[in-house]
Amino acid sequence: MSRSSIDLDNFDSSIVQHGVLAAVPAHACYLTFALRDPDAARNALQSAAKWVDGDRCVLGIGESLVECLDANVPGLRPFPSLVGAGVEVPASRGALWIWLRGNAGDRGELVLGARKICMALGSAFDLIHSVDAFKHDIGRDLTGYEDGTENPEGDAAIAAAIVTTRGHGLDGSSFVAVQQWQHELHRFEAMSSEEQDNSMGRRRADNEELDDAPESSHVKRTAQESFSPEAFVLRRSMPWSADIHHGLVFVAFGNSFDAFEAQLRRMTGLEDGIVDALFKFTRPLTGNYFWCPPMRNGKLDLSALGLSA
Repeated sequence: MSRSSIDLDNFDSSIVQHGVLAAVPAHACYLTFALRDPDAARNALQSAAKWVDGDRCVLGIGESLVECLDANVPGLRPFPSLVGAGVEVPASRGALWIWLRGNAGDRGELVLGARKICMALGSAFDLIHSVDAFKHDIGRDLTGYEDGTENPEGDAAIAAAIVTTRGHGLDGSSFVAVQQWQHELHRFEAMSSEEQDNSMGRRRADNEELDDAPESSHVKRTAQESFSPEAFVLRRSMPWSADIHHGLVFVAFGNSFDAFEAQLRRMTGLEDGIVDALFKFTRPLTGNYFWCPPMRNGKLDLSALGLSA
């Protein structure tokens, strides 16, 4: 559906999990769960719906959990495992995803919140992946470049990230692609500043796009308006660091997965044989797709799954 065909004048933003459209927080924790006991999944998810507020806690549901509930979410599908020239994009397990969003200076709140969530879901789910993340400077990647410069705003953000005109239980929802990228910062730091800028397609000093950047630059690989149809997503990515490893938790919300997938295929060179220069110094470790249900009366609306609040 084109952005121009969506009636935003009558759109009620209260049915969206607020954290999807809000700016990234100071701190965050990303939790991914696998389904352990299918028989307990229904009750566990209904219980979660009572304490997920969509703001400080955003929830996403994977295809395996939807199928376990004998339900169907149109557009939800497995994450694609892609292989390009010298690059690999993996797909990961994941039945349930939770994004905890925290304030500055209070990481303890996230730690305790994550514990409560794990205890509440423990009857049906196992925690298989956890990543702590943070906002760096004004919203920069650890390479020093601003992240999400071309993010749509206002009505354009809603059009790009939120499902509309699909009916009750689906309108207000969002599809999210989540990848943990690990940077090899020593490789990046060994580049000249010119090579770094050319890899990104922007000058780090002023964030201006380079007109003469090579076709392999990240900006040219992912220019959202250069696709047909246009491939707009709403990025909510955050840096992470653990021991000696560092990187970016890439999070992209969309009204479908089509725009993200189009960008990813071009990045890996599957469209025209040109691989994104980012792969010189970073690589994805994980890849998941989830569906983020809408809200209703301040609670998760799971009616599309045949569940009551």
